[in-house]
Amino acid sequence: MVATTSTARYDAEVIRHADGRVELRAEATEEISRSPLFNEDLAPVPVARRNWTTYNYAALWISMAHCITTYILASGLISAGMNWWQALITILLGNTIVLIPILLNSHPGTKYGIPFPVFARAAYGTFGSNLPALMRAIVACGWFGIQAWIGGEALDTLFQALIPHWHTLLGGPLAGHTTTEWLSFLLFWGLNIYIIYRGMDLLRKVENWAAPFVLVMTTLLLIWALWRAHGVGYLMQQTGRYHGLREFLPIFIPSLTAMIGYWATLSLNMPDFTRFGRSQREQAVGQIVALPTTMTVFAAMGVLITSAAVVIYPQMKADELWDPMKLVGQFHQVVVVTVSMFTVVVATLAVNIAANVVSPANDFANAFPKLISFRLGGLITGIIGLMMQPWRLLTDPSGYIFSWLVGYSGGLGSIAGVLIADYWLVRRKRLELGDLYRVRGVYTYAAGWNWRAVVATLVGCALAWIGLVVKPLRPLYDYAWFVGFGAAGLTHLVLMKLAPPQVATAVVAEA
Repeated sequence: MVATTSTARYDAEVIRHADGRVELRAEATEEISRSPLFNEDLAPVPVARRNWTTYNYAALWISMAHCITTYILASGLISAGMNWWQALITILLGNTIVLIPILLNSHPGTKYGIPFPVFARAAYGTFGSNLPALMRAIVACGWFGIQAWIGGEALDTLFQALIPHWHTLLGGPLAGHTTTEWLSFLLFWGLNIYIIYRGMDLLRKVENWAAPFVLVMTTLLLIWALWRAHGVGYLMQQTGRYHGLREFLPIFIPSLTAMIGYWATLSLNMPDFTRFGRSQREQAVGQIVALPTTMTVFAAMGVLITSAAVVIYPQMKADELWDPMKLVGQFHQVVVVTVSMFTVVVATLAVNIAANVVSPANDFANAFPKLISFRLGGLITGIIGLMMQPWRLLTDPSGYIFSWLVGYSGGLGSIAGVLIADYWLVRRKRLELGDLYRVRGVYTYAAGWNWRAVVATLVGCALAWIGLVVKPLRPLYDYAWFVGFGAAGLTHLVLMKLAPPQVATAVVAEA
């Protein structure tokens, strides 16, 4: 066990509810509000304001899964040689596996009402938490840019249907794209920032109605495609390139890692959402019911629509068939294009704000609590997302899966390993809530850094990524998330047992 001061001190400053949730008393909240580690966006949520239900969490995942990047996941796997059912099983298994760390890291959010970067202070230290927070934030910025570009494409297609000669309205192309494409991208980017500035309650309302709306509209597109093609098309009869297990495993393992990597970001920062949960049961049930099923069903809908589209539009190129915006662009009815593109805009907006803005906004705020608010953090996320040139990340579906998703999964898996080992095995789910916000407390360690967690994270990252440099160790990279998670978690656990941190003398004296 780690060293602590008298538990009586901490029990006196919190209220422990019968359902296991914990909140700070008013006097303790007033005291820590003066700390440089505190701001209103990072503060623990009072139990009275924790109002997210099972439906809210199910709707959150449904709306996040119903997006273009999920739609094209199966296309990357099929283009790599899998058949349709191998691709869908890989997606289902990957999302079932990643659900485990998601639920484990969701628990402290509901119990203590704290966001991810504050939760990370327990393992990494009050200042060391910026290491995992900023690693997570940079990945989210990349995802923000990708989704913003997709949403901009949808807006561009919508304007093209409504405004004659839209693509030549503002002159010729710029850097390979028309000026109106860039304008559409910036408009969608600005819409994301606007909703973030309105706050988390508006986000909850957007997620609630976006989830059923996108599902209904995609179902109608599927019914239309099957009707026009008089069946599912030839794609469902393709056998795939890999038949025996020995042939299949070399492509299956990195693909499975990529599917885990798809939500590796949310496996860390779910406390950003579960801090608003009414109970552990409601947040867990909502996530279990919605995540694996929705991801698999939506990817399957993409497979079926694309298979039928091969029959309906034989003149289209293979990569265009997997792009729903290019597919809808074949329609000539303005109403159909308008409704379809509005659906894509809603879907992309919902997933982008929930998955790619909330966490990095909190992460940047955690780095400078008195200077950066949640809103300013969201703006920083948007600017960095622009700088990462998302239009380049989406040029190749196989690169999107095997480079982007697999690559960052090793780093985020390492952080997840440390957080889960620390919370569940080292601390046995007990956090001293007030000290998460104090400059001098049990999580101060050495100048605010717990070197054990940092070393464990570096070990996990090194083992996960070494296969990129040392070719004989390439299998470690194919298992990047698993390797990073296991190595970092085990290293942290061992170091915390062999060299447990000591509470600073000043903290003991204050206690």
